[in-house]
Amino acid sequence: MIAVARLAIVVGIAGLLPFLAAILGLFMMPAKSVAIIGYFYLYSAGILAFMAGIYWPLAMQLENRCYPISPLVTMLLSQVFFVSAGIGLLLPVAAQIVLYTVAYLALYVVDARWMKVYWPDWYLKLRLALTTIVLLCQVAAGTWFVIAHG
Repeated sequence: MIAVARLAIVVGIAGLLPFLAAILGLFMMPAKSVAIIGYFYLYSAGILAFMAGIYWPLAMQLENRCYPISPLVTMLLSQVFFVSAGIGLLLPVAAQIVLYTVAYLALYVVDARWMKVYWPDWYLKLRLALTTIVLLCQVAAGTWFVIAHG
């Protein structure tokens, strides 16, 4: 494995820590749940926007090629995920639960289905593992919210 892959794994795992800490915090410190859920979705938005930014430089490298998707579509995808991350912060928590869960799932589907020719195999395996954990955290936060605010 090349050094970039090892670094990506370390950074990816480190990026999971705030998601996991927030979920633990929701269940262990219910008195601070309003702040924790706010930070959880703020971090969710930040990571979603960061991941959306991956498509922008890729689109610029594609130039006039159109396989499997055009640079224009790649840039538009970047903006859809980026804007979704920002709009999500303006929504009530119940809507954030749905938006961020769907957006993270859609981001992975785009990578695995249409962008896979551009990513090394190790990256897609890493993304699957990280996305699975993030989706579990999104579901856990949503479940906590529904139970707490029934």
